Amino acid sequence: MRTNGLSVEVACDESGSEGSNLIDAITDVFAHASVLLPISSAQECILQLRERIRSPALEYKANHLLREKHRAVLLWLLSADGPILGHAAVHLTEKAFFVAGKVVELLEPEKDPATVYRSGRAVLAAYNVVLRAEYREHLDLHVPAIVRAVHLWGTDKPVTIVHDRQNLLTEDRVALIKRTLGDRLADMTFVDSRDDARVQIADFLAGVARRIASDALNGHGDVELVAALRPYVDPSSIWGDERSSLL
Repeated sequence: MRTNGLSVEVACDESGSEGSNLIDAITDVFAHASVLLPISSAQECILQLRERIRSPALEYKANHLLREKHRAVLLWLLSADGPILGHAAVHLTEKAFFVAGKVVELLEPEKDPATVYRSGRAVLAAYNVVLRAEYREHLDLHVPAIVRAVHLWGTDKPVTIVHDRQNLLTEDRVALIKRTLGDRLADMTFVDSRDDARVQIADFLAGVARRIASDALNGHGDVELVAALRPYVDPSSIWGDERSSLL
């Protein structure tokens, strides 16, 4: 699964990125997927998905897999008999819990994150406004997720990240990631997901994980899909809701 003798090459994509407005955003979950597969295996996986879904779309997205008529395809992709178990992971961030953690870290260290988390949407939204004004750079969800992906896959080798192009990953953010990881990050490059089958798989996993996790967070989770997703969920995910049983 290594592309060369020097580093591990991991492909990544995300779902649910909406900038620093984390409480009043459209999505309540950010999902960042990482995939460690040879390009040939990833291409074969995409071909199998096309054969099973049989859509004329030029590029498949997570929404194709989330349609009820393709439920069996999604369950196959995530199953123990599928092509990605053990080769992919997803780091979930419950945005409200992330904000609560930043409140304690940056504004009110005497408070308990769980207490802030349970304080209600209006209170969290007010905190988010303050954080955006004074600590906007600390609200980027990509940075901790990418750092975690490197630690997850790079147990004995430096990691090269191949990431889908993302406007929020500015030069400053990439520089921060590189400073944080030091020698553990060999390189970080950006590609169009259509040009890399591994990134397409990361796109699929991030998109379906965000939807499954958000449904569970809001009390109408699909038990079968939650169970299928759970082996992929990074145990270090930033998640405060215990009812969803994702971790």
